[in-house]
Amino acid sequence: MLNYIDPDPLDATFQALADSTRRTMLGKLARGPLSVTELARPLAMSLPAVMQHLSVLEQAGLVRTEKVGRVRTCRMAPNALSEAEQWISARRAEWEGHFDRLGEYLETMKKEAASDGNGN
Repeated sequence: MLNYIDPDPLDATFQALADSTRRTMLGKLARGPLSVTELARPLAMSLPAVMQHLSVLEQAGLVRTEKVGRVRTCRMAPNALSEAEQWISARRAEWEGHFDRLGEYLETMKKEAASDGNGN
């Protein structure tokens, strides 16, 4: 569903990022602003399809566009991915904590097994 964007900003970000074409577009815009024509040139799709993808990125707050005369210029929004990055970092920290505790538990089990093997 190309035009549906969830009202939750984080959901909208991940939904926009779920499409490889939109990720490609963001990758190009990360290097600097581009006109819609420049952005669409390497993509194998119609200009209206590119505009739909841009609309999803705009609604998610990842891209901003500005029209001057007949040229619409696109740029990544400042801090566009910061909320998603914070969410991912928090999950990473949680899992690293789980792995640290698992490592400690396994080390304890190893020591107990070694002491049991020594007749203690």
